Amino acid sequence: MKKFNKILIANRGEIAVRIIRAARDLEIKTVTVYSEADRDALHVEQTDESYALEGNDLAETYLNIDKIISIAKTSACDAVHPGYGFLAENPAFVKACDKAGIIFIGPSAKAIHLMGNKIESRAFVQKTGIAITEGITGDAKTLLEKASKMNYPILVKAAAGGGGKGMRIVEDHNDLLEILESTSREAASYFGDGTVYIEKYIQQPRHIEVQVLGDNYGNIVHLFERECSLQRRFQKIIEESPSITLNAKVRKALGNAAVRIAKEIGYNSAGTVEFLLDQDLNFYFLEMNTRIQVEHPVTEMVTGIDIVKEQLLLSAGKKMDLHQEEISQKGHAIECRIYAEDPENGFLPSPGCMSLYSEPQGEGIRVDSGINRAARIESFYDPMIAKLIVWGEDREKARVKMIKALDDYVIHGIKTNILYLKYLLKQKVYKNNKISTSYCDKHSNEIIDLIKKEKKKQSRLLPLVASFLFDDLRTRLDHFDHEAVSVWGKIGYWRDVFSLNTEVDREEISISVKQE
Repeated sequence: MKKFNKILIANRGEIAVRIIRAARDLEIKTVTVYSEADRDALHVEQTDESYALEGNDLAETYLNIDKIISIAKTSACDAVHPGYGFLAENPAFVKACDKAGIIFIGPSAKAIHLMGNKIESRAFVQKTGIAITEGITGDAKTLLEKASKMNYPILVKAAAGGGGKGMRIVEDHNDLLEILESTSREAASYFGDGTVYIEKYIQQPRHIEVQVLGDNYGNIVHLFERECSLQRRFQKIIEESPSITLNAKVRKALGNAAVRIAKEIGYNSAGTVEFLLDQDLNFYFLEMNTRIQVEHPVTEMVTGIDIVKEQLLLSAGKKMDLHQEEISQKGHAIECRIYAEDPENGFLPSPGCMSLYSEPQGEGIRVDSGINRAARIESFYDPMIAKLIVWGEDREKARVKMIKALDDYVIHGIKTNILYLKYLLKQKVYKNNKISTSYCDKHSNEIIDLIKKEKKKQSRLLPLVASFLFDDLRTRLDHFDHEAVSVWGKIGYWRDVFSLNTEVDREEISISVKQE
């Protein structure tokens, strides 16, 4: 094994910070890159070296292979870690690293290509004997003809898709042509490949994924499963491990299936094999993500294994010293993705400047974030602010701890999904594990109505007074040596009555101060 001395992290935000932490623990120096908007970001602050990728356009910055390879060579890096998203599953980036003599911290280009195309990966897995859902491939004419013989609803998916993008449910055959065309356009825009295919849609499915690790010597282990069934528009928002849906027999079968797939492709890094589970606990291969996953912390919390550290060591050529029979799950972990989005306005992204940022703390609480103070959330990046992870002795204790942690997560100045997540965890369907991948899309309006009702019960006096005092205090602190520019100076001390305007839940309210 050759120890890495320095690696470049070709990413940003919380995953870049996460990789820096793992590398530091292994005494590996890090180099980061940043766009103009990220000049003062936490991953730039915490790294050993950082280099600018001029501009903010993704093609010019975090997707610019030539620039990133050039910086890696200039800074004498041994390897490049892609994180997730961006270039993480781009075979061309792997080949560029190989050509430059730089190790790509991830699997081979062959494995990425094979698993990156959903049509090819399904065909490959089908040959292993592992079940896949019924599907149709071909041009638009073929898809239209063959789909008429399938039972609806069906699912139209992008061959190169991922991250919840490039998927549409079709309820009626008359809508299929339009959805094929729109999904193809979206796929071409997101992934540079407009190829789509049709897959049987399983009613009320569970989304279960299995974490795997492989080395360069043919050794593969799994780190058990994560339940990722709480999704909104195919985007995961709450994940947990273990899945209490599974019995011991199905858990073992899922782990074995994931390991078999990884072995068949000669997998040699951290990766995730994803499955759909029907109501009878039959499972079907969905896809394989050939990278570190957003939700990897829940697996780390229950197994005690640092997946990013293992990934770094395996890429450096270390023979894996983990043995399947020694790996176990302890307790229960839940992860919530904290987004800058407005649930009451169709979950639209809510970029902007925070006025206050405070993370929850305590035993069994972990926050993976790309910020550590009030910051600006930019509109041209994914709106995820952080990942909040908790561990408890069992699922109920973890659930209660997560609700308390969400209560203690304070973000002002922008809209977030924190209240939505909290109320989702309070639902009886979650507590009783009656969820499915379609639950959020069907019931979000009910949850949002509950939030609105609770808000109406709360007096507006407290936030109004707090806003007034905060404005006054901030003015005094900023101009403590100039009394005239305090709030009293601004309104004029001779006035008997004055008012200040503020906004609560999109309603402008005037605060009047009267002297009795």
